[in-house]
Amino acid sequence: MSLNRVLPGGATGGRPCTCECGCLTRVPRYPSDLTDQQWEQLEPLLPVMLCDTELGGRPEKHHRRTMVSALFYVLDNGIKRRALPADFPPWKTVWGMSARWARDGVAADITDLLRPRVRAAAGREPEPSAGIVDAQSVHESAEGVVPAASSGFDHHKKDCGRKRHLLTDTMGLLITAAVSPAQAADRDGAAVLLDCARTRGRTRLARVWGDNAYNGGAFAAWAAEELGITVEVVTQPKGQKGFQVLPAAGSSSAPTPGSPAGGAAPATTNATPATTPPGSTGPPTTR
Repeated sequence: MSLNRVLPGGATGGRPCTCECGCLTRVPRYPSDLTDQQWEQLEPLLPVMLCDTELGGRPEKHHRRTMVSALFYVLDNGIKRRALPADFPPWKTVWGMSARWARDGVAADITDLLRPRVRAAAGREPEPSAGIVDAQSVHESAEGVVPAASSGFDHHKKDCGRKRHLLTDTMGLLITAAVSPAQAADRDGAAVLLDCARTRGRTRLARVWGDNAYNGGAFAAWAAEELGITVEVVTQPKGQKGFQVLPAAGSSSAPTPGSPAGGAAPATTNATPATTPPGSTGPPTTR
């Protein structure tokens, strides 16, 4: 549960670094470092510091831009937190902020604030009316850090680990994501995604495309009855080899079920689904 009652999007910024580590004047040198333009857009969307709320507290010791760049460095390079380069703040401090923001659902909130801006800049409606759903099984790491309770074996893909479920708009911008053991059915993950999308205010979403993994009358009927969302399955033509863009059913446009999320930032959700489709073995864990 968050202690910060002020949601992301209300930060005032401008607070200087209070230590002598040099993070305020750190020179960007990695591809994952934020540019001035990116920081100008992102900083006001970050959570308000507790010291600026009624709860009070000590100001954050390190400059936020450097802290966020440290988070991006870990994500971009897939390294251990302990392996952060020395020009970033201490890894324990970076991890502590990351854990607090993950618990508070900060990434999902920021994604919901940024997505309408990108869509509007492209001449689209701020809120999507259609989406694409897909899932992918991911091997466990060599270190075996995935808890057994959230891991499993995907008999179809022959993968042992977890499965990530993604719902994007037709531009490839992330709407919501969920994580489950690898053996979870794609339809169960999609049920969590659609319900989370509704919970987080995607009320305009009316149609979702997916591949044959989402073919099932009970799931499609549940989505239509409970959420008012039409699920359409786009079938791969017989004999097709390699990747090809498939047209949506009844449309000349061509959203791409099964395509990657096009560089969308990893975003998470904290919403818990209120309903589960018939035949579900239990919902994946929302992140």
